[in-house]
Amino acid sequence: MADWNDTRHQRTGFDAMPGVNNDVAGGVVFDEGLRKHMLSIYNYMGMGVLLSGIVAMLFVGSSFFNSAFEVVRTANGALASPNMLGWIIAISPLAFVLFMSFGRNKFSAPALQGMFWGFATAMGLSLSTIFITYTNSSIAMTFFATAGAFAGLSLWGYTTKKDISGWGSFLIMGVVGLIIASLLNAFLIGSPGLELAISALGVLIFAGLTAYDTQRLKQEYAYVRGTPQAQKSVILGALSLYLDFINMFLFLLRFLGSRE
Repeated sequence: MADWNDTRHQRTGFDAMPGVNNDVAGGVVFDEGLRKHMLSIYNYMGMGVLLSGIVAMLFVGSSFFNSAFEVVRTANGALASPNMLGWIIAISPLAFVLFMSFGRNKFSAPALQGMFWGFATAMGLSLSTIFITYTNSSIAMTFFATAGAFAGLSLWGYTTKKDISGWGSFLIMGVVGLIIASLLNAFLIGSPGLELAISALGVLIFAGLTAYDTQRLKQEYAYVRGTPQAQKSVILGALSLYLDFINMFLFLLRFLGSRE
């Protein structure tokens, strides 16, 4: 990283990082450190998704699953109805996210790393219920569709020269609106049409967040490189992209998933 300002490495492209005022000798600065930083984020995120998937499949096939969820047959297919333990499992990922987000300055990088793997495990337990509701083939199809969309959106967010930082507040408000609308529909309204509308908006919002977070993490590197915060940035960046991916997957599954 010591030669990040060496003009011999200037070029545009996927591994380019804006220099001062986004212009250095008419171009941008290539920084190998940025490539390593972003690859570390994607590696953590990918391993987290893999861990969650393995945990979900192992848990749903075990006898412990029945201790937390009861399989209920309805006119629309099978559902996993949670008991008290099931509700704890369902909300436990949120606890990890809150601890990691608000404690980023308090916790060390190894502590955040441990919490990230704990989060991925808890998320896997929570996600296990989709194997009751949807067929394995439709889950796999939706997963690969989400992976392709995520890769394209993240690549665009990384390479675009357009500043999309202004999307942040709008997208966060959209997430809050999704949560409120989902709760109202689940407990008060119960409209299938509204559920489809919420799912469509959810896919669009988390698609936007994928591009936004990628650009944000790329720009954040300029402030954390060479500091103790760099490793924390990698872990928390992986958490952000993981949440974008999983939420886009779950909302898309409502469209593409075939019910059991």
